[in-house]
Amino acid sequence: MPEGLQPLLEFFERGGPMLYVLLLVAVVLWTLVVERIWYFRFQFPRQARRWRQEWRARADRSSVRAHRIREATISEARIDLEGGIGIIATLVAICPLVGLLGTVTGMIQVFDVMALNGSSDAKAMAAGVSRATIPTMAGMVLALPGLFYVSRCRSFSRRLVQQLADSMRFG
Repeated sequence: MPEGLQPLLEFFERGGPMLYVLLLVAVVLWTLVVERIWYFRFQFPRQARRWRQEWRARADRSSVRAHRIREATISEARIDLEGGIGIIATLVAICPLVGLLGTVTGMIQVFDVMALNGSSDAKAMAAGVSRATIPTMAGMVLALPGLFYVSRCRSFSRRLVQQLADSMRFG
């Protein structure tokens, strides 16, 4: 096993099974984040350009029908831009909860040690306390950048939708 992985494996061992659950959540979360970044950077600009070209190519841009087409296009853009953000926000909210579940399981381990050995086995109690605090920290560490990303992503989506709406003026 590579030398650099040993501290990571020890960290996961000390943190208990909930760290593996957090790892799975983190992989899904950041995969979705990368997908949204890819969409914002590469796919949406092409789609928005196509919508603008179609709008400008219309002879009629002032009728009720044209207004409905414009609103449907803007609505489609909003749905496309906000796709996946709800799932990302849910995963961000789950991270601290999984960490807290790790805390509860770690505290149960501490209480089991105390019940079996009394409070004299400090080493076993320390392992339980470690197992109780590491998952909470890991859940928070995962959630904070995810929360920042969700906020920025929603703001960016609103701005892009507004820019599209502004570029598709009546006339």
